[in-house]
Amino acid sequence: MSEINLFTPLKIRGVEFANRLWVSPMCMYSANDGLVSEWHRVHLGAFATGGAGLVVVEATGVTPKGRISIGCTGIWNDEQAQAFKPITEFSKSMGSKIGIQLAHSGRKGATTRPGSDHQMATEAEGGWVAEAPSAIAYGNMPIPQALTVSEIQQLVQDFAAATKRAVNVGFDVIELHGAHGYLLHQFLSPLSNLRNDEYGGSFENRARFLLETVKAVRDAMPDSMPLFVRISATDWVEGGWDLEQSTQLATLLKNNGVDLIDVSSAGLSDKQKVVAGAGFQLPFATAIRKTTGILTSGVGLITTAEQADAVIREGKADAVFAGRAFLRNPRWALEVAHQLNAKAKWPHQIERGKL
Repeated sequence: MSEINLFTPLKIRGVEFANRLWVSPMCMYSANDGLVSEWHRVHLGAFATGGAGLVVVEATGVTPKGRISIGCTGIWNDEQAQAFKPITEFSKSMGSKIGIQLAHSGRKGATTRPGSDHQMATEAEGGWVAEAPSAIAYGNMPIPQALTVSEIQQLVQDFAAATKRAVNVGFDVIELHGAHGYLLHQFLSPLSNLRNDEYGGSFENRARFLLETVKAVRDAMPDSMPLFVRISATDWVEGGWDLEQSTQLATLLKNNGVDLIDVSSAGLSDKQKVVAGAGFQLPFATAIRKTTGILTSGVGLITTAEQADAVIREGKADAVFAGRAFLRNPRWALEVAHQLNAKAKWPHQIERGKL
């Protein structure tokens, strides 16, 4: 058993996280033309007051077509970036680091907000024709438009430009969303990428878009700033993306300036057969960590203090990203510290709550 535990600080490059219990990026579908709203300020601010070592803003589109829904956040212009500044400043004032997940939805984009009576947004509602590596639909969604090579190369620059905006408004961490069946993942998986050019076919070609994006993003960031990549370790479909390819990819990412792999799974195919359960995705993070030596974070139905702490003590991952537990209780990190009798800094406004 390791002496390192959930509330041991973790330093990555020039950023030190007070603990290893972090808030996963979770879509809120509450933005207007990509602009964050009052909901986001309160929602994300609550996590910052709750002791989380890192809070990561939801999947944020680097282009208008990069959003998942018409209600998703964007950072393709300066106005959208500046709207994040009060959030980053408040998080820092609470001692919580804040990151942003830069994303492109690919063929899974252009949906309506949850609660609508139809799935796909019309043009009048602000919808668009989705783009993807190949003209293959996800499930019963519309067939997307296959990207040209020049469009792919422009997207690499769009990710870099979004990174510069995020840096300028005070984010501490950049995470690229290469998981859950969105565009970067779509290029990786042979199930969704049937291209016959330099961006399709072999493993090296399918990984090319992500690696080019990583290099451009790393160049757009200060050397002191951590870069994470979230991946789906497996498609849970025979013949799809799998752990072996993920491990090979992790080595390439490590060699190109990525500091941590945020290891999730699934989301690429409606034919997936996921075997879920408490901590069901942790073995993927552990395997990648052990084989490549890169830092990893664990996710997947981690819902109790003891379970989260065991991830770190037993060396299964270097940090824990949680979602549902924080949705139920935005101050879950302080509650976990209380349960584990661990040292955690409480905001003075609510410090009497630990008695």
